[in-house]
Amino acid sequence: MLILNKTAGVFLKPSKGKSFNFHPGTLFLHKIVLGIETSCDDTAAAVVDETGNVLGEAIHSQTEVHLKTGGIVPAVAQQLHRDNIQRIVQEALSASRISPSDLSAIATTIKPGLALSLGVGLSFSLQLVGQLKKPFIPIHHMEAHALTIRLTNKVEFPFLVLLISGGHCLLALVQGVSDFLLLGKSLDIAPGDMLDKVARRLSLIKHPECSTMSGGKAIEHLAKQGNRFHFDIKPPLHRAKTNNEKGKRGRTHRAILFCKQRDLLPQNNAVLVASGGVASNFYVRRALEILTNATQCTLLCPPPRLCTDNGIMIAWNGIERLRAGLGILHDIEGIRYEPKCPLGVDISKEVGEAAIKVPQLKIEI
Repeated sequence: MLILNKTAGVFLKPSKGKSFNFHPGTLFLHKIVLGIETSCDDTAAAVVDETGNVLGEAIHSQTEVHLKTGGIVPAVAQQLHRDNIQRIVQEALSASRISPSDLSAIATTIKPGLALSLGVGLSFSLQLVGQLKKPFIPIHHMEAHALTIRLTNKVEFPFLVLLISGGHCLLALVQGVSDFLLLGKSLDIAPGDMLDKVARRLSLIKHPECSTMSGGKAIEHLAKQGNRFHFDIKPPLHRAKTNNEKGKRGRTHRAILFCKQRDLLPQNNAVLVASGGVASNFYVRRALEILTNATQCTLLCPPPRLCTDNGIMIAWNGIERLRAGLGILHDIEGIRYEPKCPLGVDISKEVGEAAIKVPQLKIEI
Protein backbone atom coordinates (compact mmCIF):
# COMPACT_ATOMS: atom_id res chain seq x y z
CA MET A 1 0.00 0.00 0.00
CA LEU A 2 1.27 3.47 -0.82
CA ILE A 3 2.34 5.61 2.10
CA LEU A 4 1.81 9.36 2.17
CA ASN A 5 4.17 11.60 4.06
CA LYS A 6 1.79 13.86 6.01
CA THR A 7 4.36 16.59 6.39
CA ALA A 8 5.60 16.84 2.84
CA GLY A 9 2.43 15.65 1.13
CA VAL A 10 4.32 13.46 -1.32
CA PHE A 11 4.46 9.75 -1.98
CA LEU A 12 7.17 7.69 -0.38
CA LYS A 13 8.40 4.23 -1.26
CA PRO A 14 6.48 1.52 0.63
CA SER A 15 8.36 0.20 3.62
CA LYS A 16 9.38 -3.46 3.74
CA GLY A 17 6.46 -5.78 4.23
CA LYS A 18 3.96 -3.36 2.69
CA SER A 19 2.36 -4.26 -0.64
CA PHE A 20 0.22 -2.29 -3.07
CA ASN A 21 -3.11 -3.82 -4.05
CA PHE A 22 -2.28 -4.34 -7.72
CA HIS A 23 -2.78 -7.09 -10.27
CA PRO A 24 0.72 -8.34 -11.27
CA GLY A 25 1.27 -8.57 -14.98
CA THR A 26 -1.57 -6.22 -15.90
CA LEU A 27 -0.56 -3.94 -18.76
CA PHE A 28 -2.09 -0.47 -18.99
CA LEU A 29 -1.96 0.42 -22.65
CA HIS A 30 -4.52 3.22 -22.39
CA LYS A 31 -4.49 6.59 -20.70
CA ILE A 32 -5.17 6.86 -16.97
CA VAL A 33 -5.55 10.19 -15.16
CA LEU A 34 -5.67 11.14 -11.49
CA GLY A 35 -8.05 14.06 -10.95
CA ILE A 36 -7.92 16.33 -7.89
CA GLU A 37 -10.66 18.81 -6.95
CA THR A 38 -10.50 21.47 -4.19
CA SER A 39 -12.14 24.51 -5.78
CA CYS A 40 -14.64 25.12 -2.98
CA ASP A 41 -15.65 22.96 -0.02
CA ASP A 42 -15.24 19.38 -1.26
CA THR A 43 -11.90 17.57 -1.22
CA ALA A 44 -12.14 14.98 -3.99
CA ALA A 45 -9.93 12.72 -6.07
CA ALA A 46 -10.53 10.03 -8.68
CA VAL A 47 -8.69 7.80 -11.12
CA VAL A 48 -10.34 7.42 -14.54
CA ASP A 49 -9.19 5.72 -17.72
CA GLU A 50 -9.83 6.81 -21.30
CA THR A 51 -12.66 4.31 -21.78
CA GLY A 52 -14.60 6.08 -19.03
CA ASN A 53 -14.02 3.52 -16.31
CA VAL A 54 -13.83 5.04 -12.84
CA LEU A 55 -11.05 2.97 -11.28
CA GLY A 56 -11.12 4.65 -7.89
CA GLU A 57 -12.59 7.69 -6.17
CA ALA A 58 -12.82 9.35 -2.77
CA ILE A 59 -14.39 12.53 -1.43
CA HIS A 60 -14.58 14.45 1.81
CA SER A 61 -17.52 16.85 2.12
CA GLN A 62 -17.36 19.91 4.36
CA THR A 63 -21.11 20.57 4.17
CA GLU A 64 -21.95 19.86 7.82
CA VAL A 65 -19.12 22.10 9.05
CA HIS A 66 -20.20 25.04 6.91
CA LEU A 67 -23.86 24.61 7.80
CA LYS A 68 -22.89 25.27 11.41
CA THR A 69 -20.96 28.43 10.49
CA GLY A 70 -23.79 29.77 8.31
CA GLY A 71 -21.81 29.59 5.09
CA ILE A 72 -18.39 28.74 3.70
CA VAL A 73 -15.56 30.40 5.60
CA PRO A 74 -12.57 30.32 3.19
CA ALA A 75 -9.93 29.87 5.90
CA VAL A 76 -11.89 26.99 7.44
CA ALA A 77 -12.33 25.36 4.03
CA GLN A 78 -8.60 25.73 3.37
CA GLN A 79 -7.66 24.00 6.63
CA LEU A 80 -10.10 21.16 6.03
CA HIS A 81 -8.64 20.63 2.55
CA ARG A 82 -5.15 20.50 4.08
CA ASP A 83 -6.30 18.01 6.69
CA ASN A 84 -7.88 15.65 4.17
CA ILE A 85 -6.26 15.92 0.74
CA GLN A 86 -3.48 13.39 1.32
CA ARG A 87 -5.89 10.80 2.68
CA ILE A 88 -8.42 11.36 -0.11
CA VAL A 89 -5.84 11.05 -2.89
CA GLN A 90 -4.40 7.91 -1.35
CA GLU A 91 -7.86 6.36 -0.97
CA ALA A 92 -8.64 7.02 -4.64
CA LEU A 93 -5.33 5.54 -5.77
CA SER A 94 -5.64 2.53 -3.48
CA ALA A 95 -9.18 1.84 -4.71
CA SER A 96 -7.98 2.02 -8.33
CA ARG A 97 -5.60 -0.93 -7.78
CA ILE A 98 -2.93 0.62 -9.98
CA SER A 99 0.54 1.90 -9.29
CA PRO A 100 1.04 5.69 -9.48
CA SER A 101 3.76 5.00 -12.04
CA ASP A 102 1.02 3.85 -14.43
CA LEU A 103 -0.70 7.24 -14.38
CA SER A 104 -0.55 9.13 -17.68
CA ALA A 105 -1.03 12.53 -16.04
CA ILE A 106 -2.37 14.40 -13.02
CA ALA A 107 -5.25 16.84 -13.59
CA THR A 108 -6.21 19.44 -11.00
CA THR A 109 -8.73 22.26 -10.76
CA ILE A 110 -6.84 25.56 -10.76
CA LYS A 111 -9.67 27.91 -11.81
CA PRO A 112 -12.11 29.38 -10.90
CA GLY A 113 -12.97 28.97 -7.21
CA LEU A 114 -12.00 30.04 -3.71
CA ALA A 115 -8.38 31.16 -3.74
CA LEU A 116 -7.42 29.46 -0.48
CA SER A 117 -9.07 26.19 -1.52
CA LEU A 118 -7.55 26.18 -5.01
CA GLY A 119 -4.13 26.79 -3.49
CA VAL A 120 -4.25 23.61 -1.41
CA GLY A 121 -5.06 21.40 -4.39
CA LEU A 122 -2.50 23.04 -6.65
CA SER A 123 0.31 22.90 -4.08
CA PHE A 124 -0.31 19.23 -3.34
CA SER A 125 -0.59 18.36 -7.04
CA LEU A 126 2.64 20.09 -8.01
CA GLN A 127 4.52 18.19 -5.31
CA LEU A 128 3.00 14.96 -6.60
CA VAL A 129 3.84 15.81 -10.21
CA GLY A 130 7.44 16.49 -9.20
CA GLN A 131 7.66 13.23 -7.28
CA LEU A 132 6.15 11.03 -9.99
CA LYS A 133 7.56 12.92 -13.01
CA LYS A 134 4.17 13.00 -14.71
CA PRO A 135 2.58 15.65 -16.98
CA PHE A 136 0.28 18.16 -15.30
CA ILE A 137 -3.09 19.21 -16.74
CA PRO A 138 -4.61 22.41 -15.28
CA ILE A 139 -8.41 22.19 -15.28
CA HIS A 140 -11.11 24.86 -15.57
CA HIS A 141 -13.79 23.81 -13.09
CA MET A 142 -16.72 24.76 -15.32
CA GLU A 143 -15.19 23.09 -18.37
CA ALA A 144 -15.06 19.89 -16.32
CA HIS A 145 -18.74 20.20 -15.38
CA ALA A 146 -19.64 20.77 -19.04
CA LEU A 147 -17.75 17.73 -20.33
CA THR A 148 -18.90 15.27 -17.65
CA ILE A 149 -21.86 14.26 -19.81
CA ARG A 150 -19.42 12.76 -22.34
CA LEU A 151 -18.30 10.33 -19.65
CA THR A 152 -21.81 9.02 -19.05
CA ASN A 153 -23.42 9.45 -22.50
CA LYS A 154 -22.35 9.38 -26.11
CA VAL A 155 -22.53 13.11 -26.87
CA GLU A 156 -20.81 14.69 -29.84
CA PHE A 157 -19.86 18.34 -30.29
CA PRO A 158 -21.50 20.81 -30.57
CA PHE A 159 -24.02 20.87 -27.73
CA LEU A 160 -25.53 23.42 -25.37
CA VAL A 161 -24.75 23.36 -21.66
CA LEU A 162 -26.45 25.10 -18.77
CA LEU A 163 -24.13 25.11 -15.76
CA ILE A 164 -26.00 25.99 -12.58
CA SER A 165 -24.27 25.71 -9.24
CA GLY A 166 -23.54 27.51 -5.99
CA GLY A 167 -20.85 29.65 -7.58
CA HIS A 168 -21.84 30.00 -11.22
CA CYS A 169 -24.66 30.15 -13.73
CA LEU A 170 -23.47 29.91 -17.31
CA LEU A 171 -25.14 29.09 -20.61
CA ALA A 172 -22.67 28.09 -23.30
CA LEU A 173 -22.25 26.37 -26.64
CA VAL A 174 -19.64 23.62 -26.40
CA GLN A 175 -17.87 23.30 -29.76
CA GLY A 176 -14.88 21.30 -28.55
CA VAL A 177 -12.96 20.21 -25.48
CA SER A 178 -11.79 23.75 -24.76
CA ASP A 179 -13.89 25.63 -27.33
CA PHE A 180 -16.82 27.44 -25.70
CA LEU A 181 -19.09 30.30 -26.76
CA LEU A 182 -20.63 31.97 -23.71
CA LEU A 183 -24.26 32.81 -24.47
CA GLY A 184 -25.26 34.21 -21.09
CA LYS A 185 -24.58 34.25 -17.38
CA SER A 186 -26.27 35.32 -14.15
CA LEU A 187 -26.35 39.04 -13.36
CA ASP A 188 -25.17 38.80 -9.77
CA ILE A 189 -25.16 35.75 -7.50
CA ALA A 190 -25.50 32.15 -8.69
CA PRO A 191 -28.72 30.16 -8.14
CA GLY A 192 -27.15 27.83 -5.57
CA ASP A 193 -25.85 30.78 -3.58
CA MET A 194 -29.30 32.36 -3.67
CA LEU A 195 -30.94 29.16 -2.41
CA ASP A 196 -28.42 28.89 0.41
CA LYS A 197 -29.09 32.48 1.46
CA VAL A 198 -32.85 31.91 1.47
CA ALA A 199 -32.41 28.74 3.51
CA ARG A 200 -30.30 30.60 6.07
CA ARG A 201 -32.82 33.45 6.24
CA LEU A 202 -35.57 30.89 6.92
CA SER A 203 -33.35 29.04 9.44
CA LEU A 204 -34.06 25.74 7.70
CA ILE A 205 -31.09 24.15 9.46
CA LYS A 206 -33.30 24.15 12.58
CA HIS A 207 -35.97 22.10 10.81
CA PRO A 208 -35.70 18.48 12.02
CA GLU A 209 -35.84 17.12 8.47
CA CYS A 210 -33.19 19.49 7.09
CA SER A 211 -30.45 19.75 9.71
CA THR A 212 -27.82 18.06 7.53
CA MET A 213 -29.04 19.29 4.13
CA SER A 214 -27.56 22.04 2.01
CA GLY A 215 -29.80 25.06 1.46
CA GLY A 216 -30.92 23.99 -2.00
CA LYS A 217 -31.77 20.45 -0.91
CA ALA A 218 -33.66 21.71 2.13
CA ILE A 219 -35.79 24.10 0.07
CA GLU A 220 -36.58 21.43 -2.54
CA HIS A 221 -37.45 18.91 0.17
CA LEU A 222 -39.86 21.22 1.98
CA ALA A 223 -41.30 22.71 -1.23
CA LYS A 224 -42.65 19.29 -2.18
CA GLN A 225 -44.94 19.52 0.83
CA GLY A 226 -46.13 23.08 0.13
CA ASN A 227 -48.44 24.89 -2.28
CA ARG A 228 -46.44 26.93 -4.77
CA PHE A 229 -49.60 28.65 -6.04
CA HIS A 230 -50.43 30.15 -2.64
CA PHE A 231 -48.63 33.41 -3.56
CA ASP A 232 -48.67 35.10 -6.96
CA ILE A 233 -45.12 36.34 -7.50
CA LYS A 234 -43.88 37.63 -10.85
CA PRO A 235 -40.29 36.76 -11.84
CA PRO A 236 -37.85 39.64 -11.22
CA LEU A 237 -36.65 41.57 -14.29
CA HIS A 238 -39.02 39.49 -16.40
CA ARG A 239 -38.87 41.96 -19.29
CA ALA A 240 -35.09 42.30 -19.40
CA LYS A 241 -33.07 40.61 -22.12
CA THR A 242 -30.72 39.08 -19.59
CA ASN A 243 -29.96 35.61 -18.44
CA ASN A 244 -32.48 35.66 -15.61
CA GLU A 245 -35.69 36.37 -17.58
CA LYS A 246 -38.35 33.94 -16.36
CA GLY A 247 -35.60 32.01 -14.67
CA LYS A 248 -33.13 30.09 -16.71
CA ARG A 249 -35.82 28.50 -18.88
CA GLY A 250 -36.50 31.67 -20.88
CA ARG A 251 -32.81 32.40 -21.40
CA THR A 252 -32.13 28.85 -22.45
CA HIS A 253 -35.03 28.94 -24.91
CA ARG A 254 -33.61 32.07 -26.56
CA ALA A 255 -30.15 30.47 -26.72
CA ILE A 256 -31.51 27.41 -28.51
CA LEU A 257 -33.31 29.57 -31.08
CA PHE A 258 -30.23 31.79 -31.52
CA CYS A 259 -27.92 28.83 -32.12
CA LYS A 260 -30.29 27.16 -34.55
CA GLN A 261 -30.81 30.37 -36.53
CA ARG A 262 -27.05 30.66 -36.96
CA ASP A 263 -26.52 26.95 -37.66
CA LEU A 264 -24.43 26.57 -34.53
CA LEU A 265 -26.58 23.60 -33.49
CA PRO A 266 -28.27 20.85 -35.52
CA GLN A 267 -31.86 21.70 -36.44
CA ASN A 268 -33.00 18.34 -35.09
CA ASN A 269 -31.79 16.26 -32.16
CA ALA A 270 -29.68 19.05 -30.67
CA VAL A 271 -28.54 18.31 -27.13
CA LEU A 272 -28.93 20.50 -24.06
CA VAL A 273 -26.89 19.42 -21.05
CA ALA A 274 -27.76 20.63 -17.55
CA SER A 275 -24.98 20.20 -15.02
CA GLY A 276 -23.76 21.61 -11.72
CA GLY A 277 -25.24 21.09 -8.25
CA VAL A 278 -28.51 22.96 -8.91
CA ALA A 279 -29.10 20.78 -11.99
CA SER A 280 -30.02 18.02 -9.55
CA ASN A 281 -33.15 20.00 -8.62
CA PHE A 282 -36.29 18.24 -9.89
CA TYR A 283 -38.17 21.48 -10.67
CA VAL A 284 -35.27 22.79 -12.77
CA ARG A 285 -34.97 19.52 -14.68
CA ARG A 286 -38.70 19.30 -15.35
CA ALA A 287 -38.85 22.88 -16.70
CA LEU A 288 -35.92 22.12 -19.00
CA GLU A 289 -37.58 18.90 -20.18
CA ILE A 290 -40.67 20.87 -21.22
CA LEU A 291 -38.45 23.34 -23.06
CA THR A 292 -36.42 20.71 -24.91
CA ASN A 293 -39.56 18.82 -25.93
CA ALA A 294 -40.93 22.04 -27.43
CA THR A 295 -37.73 22.79 -29.36
CA GLN A 296 -36.98 19.28 -30.69
CA CYS A 297 -33.95 18.95 -28.47
CA THR A 298 -32.76 16.28 -26.07
CA LEU A 299 -32.10 17.08 -22.42
CA LEU A 300 -29.25 15.18 -20.80
CA CYS A 301 -28.08 15.45 -17.20
CA PRO A 302 -25.23 13.64 -15.48
CA PRO A 303 -26.21 11.50 -12.48
CA PRO A 304 -26.80 13.71 -9.40
CA ARG A 305 -23.55 12.62 -7.75
CA LEU A 306 -21.63 13.85 -10.81
CA CYS A 307 -23.51 17.16 -10.90
CA THR A 308 -21.96 18.27 -7.61
CA ASP A 309 -18.20 18.79 -7.30
CA ASN A 310 -16.21 15.57 -7.59
CA GLY A 311 -12.84 14.22 -8.65
CA ILE A 312 -14.28 12.09 -11.45
CA MET A 313 -15.15 15.08 -13.63
CA ILE A 314 -11.65 16.51 -13.16
CA ALA A 315 -9.98 13.24 -14.13
CA TRP A 316 -12.30 12.89 -17.14
CA ASN A 317 -11.53 16.44 -18.27
CA GLY A 318 -7.88 15.42 -18.06
CA ILE A 319 -8.60 12.42 -20.30
CA GLU A 320 -10.40 14.65 -22.81
CA ARG A 321 -7.45 17.05 -22.90
CA LEU A 322 -4.94 14.23 -23.20
CA ARG A 323 -6.77 12.80 -26.20
CA ALA A 324 -7.04 16.24 -27.82
CA GLY A 325 -3.44 17.18 -26.97
CA LEU A 326 -4.55 20.36 -25.18
CA GLY A 327 -2.96 21.98 -22.13
CA ILE A 328 -0.62 19.15 -21.18
CA LEU A 329 2.25 20.68 -19.22
CA HIS A 330 5.66 19.12 -18.68
CA ASP A 331 7.10 22.32 -17.23
CA ILE A 332 5.19 23.34 -14.10
CA GLU A 333 7.23 26.44 -13.35
CA GLY A 334 5.10 29.50 -12.70
CA ILE A 335 1.68 27.81 -12.61
CA ARG A 336 -0.80 29.82 -10.56
CA TYR A 337 -4.41 29.32 -9.54
CA GLU A 338 -7.04 31.77 -10.82
CA PRO A 339 -9.99 32.50 -8.47
CA LYS A 340 -11.84 34.26 -11.30
CA CYS A 341 -11.67 33.02 -14.86
CA PRO A 342 -14.15 33.34 -17.76
CA LEU A 343 -15.26 30.36 -19.81
CA GLY A 344 -14.76 30.66 -23.55
CA VAL A 345 -15.59 33.61 -25.81
CA ASP A 346 -18.41 35.83 -24.56
CA ILE A 347 -21.04 36.44 -27.27
CA SER A 348 -23.88 37.17 -24.84
CA LYS A 349 -24.18 40.74 -26.15
CA GLU A 350 -24.74 39.39 -29.66
CA VAL A 351 -27.45 37.06 -28.34
CA GLY A 352 -29.23 39.99 -26.68
CA GLU A 353 -28.94 42.23 -29.73
CA ALA A 354 -30.52 39.53 -31.90
CA ALA A 355 -33.81 40.37 -30.09
CA ILE A 356 -35.23 36.92 -30.71
CA LYS A 357 -38.85 36.62 -29.64
CA VAL A 358 -39.33 33.67 -27.35
CA PRO A 359 -42.69 31.88 -27.70
CA GLN A 360 -44.71 31.38 -24.54
CA LEU A 361 -44.54 27.88 -23.10
CA LYS A 362 -47.01 26.44 -20.65
CA ILE A 363 -45.00 25.14 -17.72
CA GLU A 364 -46.94 22.70 -15.57
CA ILE A 365 -44.84 20.98 -12.95
